[in-house]
Formats: sequence, structure tokens, C-alpha cells
Amino acid sequence: QVQLVESGGGLVQPGGSLRLSCAASGSFFSIGVMGWFRQAPGKERELVARIGSSGVATYADSVKGRFTISRDNAKNTVYLQMNSLKPEDTAVYYCNALIFIRTYITYTDYWGQGTQVSVSS
Repeated sequence: QVQLVESGGGLVQPGGSLRLSCAASGSFFSIGVMGWFRQAPGKERELVARIGSSGVATYADSVKGRFTISRDNAKNTVYLQMNSLKPEDTAVYYCNALIFIRTYITYTDYWGQGTQVSVSS
């Protein structure tokens, strides 16, 4: 029905940058809040950043000042610009979106497949 496809992960040295993209495709009415989560080995999945349909963004304290979330509603895409990357940022990053299927009454949480971000020298 709906698919979230992520891209942009990879291996980067400390201090480097990566930009993640997540595009929604399929049949749906509208997209609400979108966000990025990450999960490192042996740790709980945590919220990295989220952005509402109006553009209001929130961030985890650990990434404030380094990461920027944005969205392009015309392309049904959310981005995560990651600068000044640290080894602690190493994790699988998952895109998440609240998708309204037919009306604002019917909605479902969707998740991307995950993309690996590795920060190492």
C-alpha cells in the first residue's frame, strides 16, 4: 500500500557529513509527522528528530546543532542532514511517517527498511 524508501547511508570519518533521504510512495491521502529513529547495537531504538506537516522540528539533545531535519511535501520526502558526525552516531537509521490512507480518519505508522550509518576513522 505505502512504502518508505531510504537512501544516503554509508561509512564516513568522524567530523564528516551524510544526508539521508526517505521518500514515501504508493497510494495515500496525506502525510502527517515524519521522523528519524536510530538503533545502535545493544541499545534501544531512539528518536533522532521529527518534523510536523507544518515544518516544526524537534531533536534529541545528542544531535542538536549537528543534525537538521527537513521535508519536501511536493516530493513526499523527508531528509536528515548530519554534520560533525561522531562515532556515537553509528547506528541503523529508520525513517518513520504517519500516513493518512484515505481520509484523516484512517492512518497508519509506516517504517522504512533502515539504512546503516557508520562513523569510524
